[in-house]
Amino acid sequence: MRQADIVIAGAGLAGSTAAAMLSRAGYDVLLVDPHTTYPPDFRCEKLDQSQIEILKKTGLDDAVLSVATPNLNLWVARFGHLVDKLDGAQCGIRYENLVNAIRAEVPADKFIAAKVTSVATSADRQSVTLSTGQEISARLIVLANGLNIGLRHKLGIERKIESPVHSISIGFDLKPTDKPAFDFSALTYYPEASTERMAYLTLFPIGNTTRANLFVYREMSDPWLSQFRDAPKQTMLDMIPNLQNLTGAFDVEGFVKIRPVDLYVSEGHRQPGVVLVGDAFATSCPAAGTGAGKALMDVERLCNLHIPQWLATPGMGTDKIAAFYDDPIKTAYDAASTKKAYTLKSFSIDTGLYWTAERWGKFVLHWLKGALRRPAPAKMIDAPALVPEQGTHPADAYTPARARHTV
Repeated sequence: MRQADIVIAGAGLAGSTAAAMLSRAGYDVLLVDPHTTYPPDFRCEKLDQSQIEILKKTGLDDAVLSVATPNLNLWVARFGHLVDKLDGAQCGIRYENLVNAIRAEVPADKFIAAKVTSVATSADRQSVTLSTGQEISARLIVLANGLNIGLRHKLGIERKIESPVHSISIGFDLKPTDKPAFDFSALTYYPEASTERMAYLTLFPIGNTTRANLFVYREMSDPWLSQFRDAPKQTMLDMIPNLQNLTGAFDVEGFVKIRPVDLYVSEGHRQPGVVLVGDAFATSCPAAGTGAGKALMDVERLCNLHIPQWLATPGMGTDKIAAFYDDPIKTAYDAASTKKAYTLKSFSIDTGLYWTAERWGKFVLHWLKGALRRPAPAKMIDAPALVPEQGTHPADAYTPARARHTV
């Protein structure tokens, strides 16, 4: 039986980041995943400044940012009107490129191309069986296998769905038809009416492509989704007719990807010898833009703080594992992520007086801020440029949730 300090099941964003961090720190870690190269997948395609700040704490920011595409500027539109132009504070990167850039930082002998088929845990050592028949003994198992519930069920860990089909993400590429490039580097376009059940449309560069992510609140049985897949451009313009005032004429290119997201949390997860990170522990709403940050925050806290403390003493009991789930920075980030998911949905589609006033108040406030950022007339002394507000701590970027809806 092969021996290791840590076995990580799943090599997506969370698992690959954990393996890279722990191997750099000198731990005997094994990363197990059936795919030798992470395949194309419609998940996180953009990192904002707060997520990049967490990434820096993992020590992997150089590897990721070297293959990402920075936004040079960001236009913001509300109610069909351009209200602000911001300096670029985001970067675009396809999820498979993000994961594979991090995987490249994991030593080749630490990766096993297989699937974890069963686990046996205790307060001392853990046993892992792979699809190849190989067995591994480790002090700790990290479950980072995303939405795959098989291993969790075998351990008696269940997921509680709190909001089924909370939102739907739609991804596709855009190309201008009457000019070589759009006038903006990135654009965030909020709905023109709450009845459209839309959170926002965001356009941003990935390489030489303008990528579009549209977030809506609908049922999977809604015929609008089939209509969008069959005729994406016309369906989108029927929903937000003023979009072409900013983009000019455009075409939708390639395949339209549609991904529904349930919000769920794990139950029965406080067990000896095993810890859950990322989507394996709890999901977040892509429209809220907290998914990558949540996974990175989990791994940063686990690998920089908790695992070094756990491995310094014998045993791997529930008391040690509980310290991660009760970590105040992790729990604050999780709570803020959940709050933003529900607040953004209400802000986007609720028709009551309160939320209607919130939307108009946000429009006026954003327009005023944008006006302050516009260049002064030539005969006047130019005012210093204002920069977008940034939190001093990653969790600050999501509180108060009601006041922050700009991607």
